[in-house]
Order: sequence, then C-alpha cells, then structure tokens
Amino acid sequence: MQHLVSDTANRRDQALSSYRVLDLTDEKGYLCGRILGDLGADVIKIESPQGDPGRNIGPFYKDMDDPEKSLLWFAYNYNKRGITLDITKDAGKEILKKLVRRADFLIESFPPGFLDGLGLGYEDLRQVNERLIHTSITPFGQDGPYRDYKGPDLIGMALGGYLYLTGDIDRPPVRISAPQAYLHASTDAAVGTLMAHYHAVSTGEGQHVDVSMQQSVVLLLMMARPYWELTGTYLKRTGSFRSGIGSGALQPQTWPCKDGCVSYAVFGGPQFAPFNRAMVKWLEMEGLADEFITSIDWDTVDMMTLDKGFHDAVSERISKLFLSHTKDELYQGAIAHGLMLYPGNSIEDLLASPQLQSRGFWVEVEHPELSDKITYPGSFAHISDTPCLIRFRAPCIGEHNETIYGQELGMLPHERIDLKMEGVI
Repeated sequence: MQHLVSDTANRRDQALSSYRVLDLTDEKGYLCGRILGDLGADVIKIESPQGDPGRNIGPFYKDMDDPEKSLLWFAYNYNKRGITLDITKDAGKEILKKLVRRADFLIESFPPGFLDGLGLGYEDLRQVNERLIHTSITPFGQDGPYRDYKGPDLIGMALGGYLYLTGDIDRPPVRISAPQAYLHASTDAAVGTLMAHYHAVSTGEGQHVDVSMQQSVVLLLMMARPYWELTGTYLKRTGSFRSGIGSGALQPQTWPCKDGCVSYAVFGGPQFAPFNRAMVKWLEMEGLADEFITSIDWDTVDMMTLDKGFHDAVSERISKLFLSHTKDELYQGAIAHGLMLYPGNSIEDLLASPQLQSRGFWVEVEHPELSDKITYPGSFAHISDTPCLIRFRAPCIGEHNETIYGQELGMLPHERIDLKMEGVI
C-alpha cells in the first residue's frame, strides 16, 4: 500500500509538470483530464457555481447522498484543482479567455456548436492563444449526420457495435458492467491531446482534437473488425463461449470452479501445443486423464474447425479439474504449469491480491474534509524518470477560487465578491 504524495512534491519531475489544462468536461470527459493530471499537468477543473452535475452521481461515501461525497467524482477528478465559473455570462467568458492565455490545453465535452455559440469555440480561443490544444469529446464527433444526437453509454455501445458481441447467442444483447464508452473516449482524447502537444512543441501551432465516443467504441471490437476479412463471416455473440470458424462448435472460455469461475481457452496448433500438453500433464497428476485426452496430437489439432463432439469431450475432462479446486488454487496451479488462466476476481479479491499489493497498486489518499483516508487504484503506469502519481484528492466546489482568481489573476476581494453575487463564480 502506497501513501499519497503531497500536492507539490515531485510534480517538477513529471512529464507534464510545466503545462496547464483547463478541464470543462462533464462525466463524459473526466478521465481525460485526470490522465493528464497523473502525468503532472496542473489541471484546473472548471464547474458551474452550483457545482458540476457529476457530483450527484453515486455511489457516495458511506452512502451519504451529498455532492461533496460522490465516489465517481473522487475517482475521476483527483490530481485536479477546482474553480467555479459560469462561462455563459459575459464576465465569465472574459475570465475564461484570461485563463486560456495561461493554458496549454483545454478539454471539453459540450454538444457540438455550444462553445461556438458563446464565442468560445476553437477558432475564437486560438485568437487568444495560438498554441492552445483544444480537445472535444462528444458522442459522434463535431460533424456528420449524428453530430447533434444525444449519446449515453448504452447508445454508444450499441451504435459502436459492441452490444452485438455481448450476451448469449439466443438472447438479446447485454451491456457490460459499469458505463465504459466514455472512459475509452477519454483515454483516446488524452492520447490525441498528447499527439497534438508533440506537434505544438515542434511547430508552435495548436490544434482542435475531435474525439467521437462511437469511434472509440469501434476500436474496442478487436478481432471482430478483421473477422470478415479473414473468414468471410461476422463474429457474433456467444456468451461465455468462443465460436469455431468452420464447425461453429462452441468452446468454453469461462469455467465454473469451487468458489466462482476462471477464464481459460483451449487453442490448437503448434504454437499452443505446449500449453495443451501442460494441461494434460496437470490432468494426469490429478488422476483425471484418460486415453482420449493423452492421445491427442496437439501440434496438428485445429480447435477452430473440429466438431462439437471433440470440443465437448475435451471440455468434460478440463471441467472436472476446475470444479475440484478454488479459483486461487487454479491460479497457482496455472502459474506452476505455465498455463494462460486467470480467476474471475471480485473487488475483495483484487484488494487482497498479493501481486497488486507487491506492486504498490493501491494508494491511500487523504480526504481532510472527511477526516478519513480512501483507498484508490494507483496510477495507470510505472515510469521511472517521470513518475505517474496521485498527488491529491478531487477538489471541493470552488476550493481554489481564491488561489486562481485572487493570486493568479489578481482580482481584488471586492471584485470576487461582486462576481460571486452575480453568479459568475
């Protein structure tokens, strides 16, 4: 277990420690700003004077329904400072432009055309700062026939093609766990932002990075996209099984065991033969092998074309092994035998994972306003020279107004009071 690094400690050694991000996203883009913050950027989260609507998304700390206790807000907005600003008011627009002059990146997730209508679109802001990288995260991009459509997670997963692949073959598709589409869009946005930054460092020219959530989902389809070119057929949903190309026979990929399930797949051909022989050896050690399983020539077997009878016979032997052990026993056995198997972990399993603990993956983050520490997953990468760090927790509403407006922009106390009374900050 690691402990939180202080607000300023080591930021000067991080990859983006010299740069500033203005984060105007809602929950569609939180993760993009957080990634840049993990890399050391000074991220200023800008929200309305009433607080970002995402603060009302649960679950909440100790189930207390409070905009200052949203765990979703905590998870995706740490490593950010926070100010309030109504950019729809004239005074708010001018303040944003002052902030843009000092910024390197601006990320937002407004509907296409919204900022243009305020006079704050990319073409407007590039007149203020020609080096600005302006990144937009929207459901379907800035142009095209769907640009004005709404696109919540479920719609994105469907129109991106992912739902076609998830669920049982004889039932309607199912969504996967928590909303995922905009997390991938945010990650792609962070990558695109850094690519544009590389160009800006070389040329002094800013860019508008346009990220479509639907397009990000399409990139998740992995082998489904080249499946047609390779086989002339569409990859379809098959639940917890893997479909063979020629025979259509289904191979299990998720297997029940004593206390849950494990993921394991049997592949054919010489490159996978050593793994299959290792499984047979394990079955022999457990007294579960017979002449059928021991006589298979794994160098020549093509699991993708063999009939259902063969698949069922192999699966029957392996299933007996898995049902006689817990998922941890199977995981340890797989390590010993050199097999590609992993357990279906619960959150409790992940917290107790010796591997994650040895890597210092879990980090305790101080929340002074709660008089508590909360355990977070650690940063997304271990980088020796320019570390990714969790430096501080997500901001409270308007927590850094005085620092940004008073100390950095030089606003006098009475000016800040007037702006607050007018609902600008």
